Amino acid sequence: MPVRPLVRTAALNGYVELSRSLGVDPHALMKRVGLDTADLAVQDRWISGPAAVRLLELSASASHRDDFGLRMAELRRFSNLGPISLVVREEPDVRSALGLLIRHEHMYNELLHTRLSERNGLATLKVDLRLGETAPARQATELVVGAFTRILRGFLDTRWQPLSVWFAHGAPADSGRHRRLFGPGLEFAREFNGVVFYADDLDAPNAMADPQLRNYARQYFDAIAATPRDTSVADRVRELIEALLPTGRCSIEQVARSLGVDRRTVHRHLTHSGETFSSLLNATRMRLAEQFVANPRRSLTEISDLLGFSSLSAFSRWFREQFGCSPRDWRKDKGREQGPGRG
Repeated sequence: MPVRPLVRTAALNGYVELSRSLGVDPHALMKRVGLDTADLAVQDRWISGPAAVRLLELSASASHRDDFGLRMAELRRFSNLGPISLVVREEPDVRSALGLLIRHEHMYNELLHTRLSERNGLATLKVDLRLGETAPARQATELVVGAFTRILRGFLDTRWQPLSVWFAHGAPADSGRHRRLFGPGLEFAREFNGVVFYADDLDAPNAMADPQLRNYARQYFDAIAATPRDTSVADRVRELIEALLPTGRCSIEQVARSLGVDRRTVHRHLTHSGETFSSLLNATRMRLAEQFVANPRRSLTEISDLLGFSSLSAFSRWFREQFGCSPRDWRKDKGREQGPGRG
């Protein structure tokens, strides 16, 4: 059995109070997913990540609030991140603070996979939740994106707004709270979950930082920081595959050069984690293909290029082998399944 990812109980900070305010019994719902409200008394306790995700979905349904995850995000504080929050507060600028959160995200949430990229003056913060199983995660996703937005606002300005906030799921019946939190750049049914803002914001100084405290905070953090995850090499290969696919230069040789090792070393590390370069390449293409083809704004030719195929016909053949139908038919079926206002 694969190890289920864990999250700190602080991820559910305010859950009991919010549920009660909405007429929901938190004890009963937590019991349904195998959790106990007593667990929440200790912020540094770890609980099942998939159970926490399912709890938020059940709570949204029981309370008839599509914005349950966002209501949770409004209760977030820096301290909910645990010990890493002490160091983040003392980083000199937004770039280094976000970099620290992303590099050490496994210290507070093993479900979370965050990537920060810059291009043409824009910064994009993408968020994925990896549950290890197929399950709805709308509320948890909105909680994470909302929390990152509040973190950025805490560094920059209480009136700061991102250029755009994207969600892969469909729009709720009422998106009022979403727009109040994220601003006018909110879009649903897009290709990823995340936040887009000016890259210049990354260089903004951290007003909370005290240079004299930074060294002390770093020493404390280094003493308690967890060791890197065993799957770090596979994770880095996945990230490089996703970055290299649109360039047409996605090969194990190129990945090895980017990692500063030879291809045999990459093979050896992937074998230890039960993967191969081909399996990671195909899995990444499948994941991205589902996102891209579901978006009618993308032409199939453009998608073929983004996934690193030499031609549209090569992409179409591969897609049919993986999904059992043509990309055009898959897009039509997906559109009928989702319908208006559904995620």
